[in-house]
Amino acid sequence: MSMAHSSERNTPRKRRRGAVAAGFVCLAAGLVLMKWLPWPFQPYALLFLVAIVLSIVAMVQRRVWMGLLLLLSTIMVPPALLLAGFAGPQQVADTSFRPPIEKPAYPAGQGPTVQVDEAHSNFHTSTGRYLPFAELLRRDGYVVKASAVPFTAKALEAGRVLVIANAVTIPVPAEVAAVRDWVAGGGSLLLIADHAPFDAAARELGKVFGVRFLKGAAVEPGADGFRLVFRRSEGTLADHPVTTGIDSVATFYGSAFETDSPGQPLLVFGPRVHLRRPDSESPASLKGFLQGAVMPYGNGRVAVFGEAAMFSAQLADFRREPMGMNAPIARQNPQFLLNVMHWLTGPG
Repeated sequence: MSMAHSSERNTPRKRRRGAVAAGFVCLAAGLVLMKWLPWPFQPYALLFLVAIVLSIVAMVQRRVWMGLLLLLSTIMVPPALLLAGFAGPQQVADTSFRPPIEKPAYPAGQGPTVQVDEAHSNFHTSTGRYLPFAELLRRDGYVVKASAVPFTAKALEAGRVLVIANAVTIPVPAEVAAVRDWVAGGGSLLLIADHAPFDAAARELGKVFGVRFLKGAAVEPGADGFRLVFRRSEGTLADHPVTTGIDSVATFYGSAFETDSPGQPLLVFGPRVHLRRPDSESPASLKGFLQGAVMPYGNGRVAVFGEAAMFSAQLADFRREPMGMNAPIARQNPQFLLNVMHWLTGPG
């Protein structure tokens, strides 16, 4: 038999093997995204759909058993892992959450204006997962508005406080400079960035204010659902006007950062918390690193936090478990948020 005929015979076999291999690659990639990215189901559902199509192609090409294995794996494994809590939290706002406010800081609708950034593909918005955040501030008298335009001097002048929560799109240098100058002139910034991919979008803006986000997620071995509790009694909740009347604050799987000397720590990691990175099997200790801090900057003020759910009230995954201010371990988070806002809008 000639080499040409042998090559022609092997080509269909390679194609059949290729369909199966590509299908399993799509399945694996979808599972990785499902674990590490806290986005809705749709982005990686497409990968599972492609895997199903490839399994059918493989069976048509007479790779029946391997195609059937791929098909069953794609149909059964992702739902089973979702039910087991394997996936990153699928989060929706808990619109029924309304914690009491004994004495609002301002008459209704007469407080400072708070602009919530929605121009950078933010995972948390004032009408989405940060609706409980916005409603709590409104009940305290603040005026909360969405900002869907790039950061410019003119746009920033419309508010007293700018909230950037889990942006995905990185602000361009001109936007970073605009926010810097606005804060230096007396504005207040609340910058919030979870673990990847959100820390990347906040990195350049954080540097302007002396904040350096670490790559990875902060976890404590044995912690329930990656939830952390910072306690005054353990020294992880620092003394500061923002923490007045607060004994504990809970966070829900976020990032870590460090600050230059002007930074005033609020949430300080203890000795059991480590940095988890998907590209490293050796976790590094985060003792002394931060998940919350405040600082003056020029005539303005900045508050930085490495976790966003702590300031919202959400229902997570298919079990609809409370996550955020509505969680039993986070009973003082609503008052902590109000304390942060009062500090940001207080006298200089």
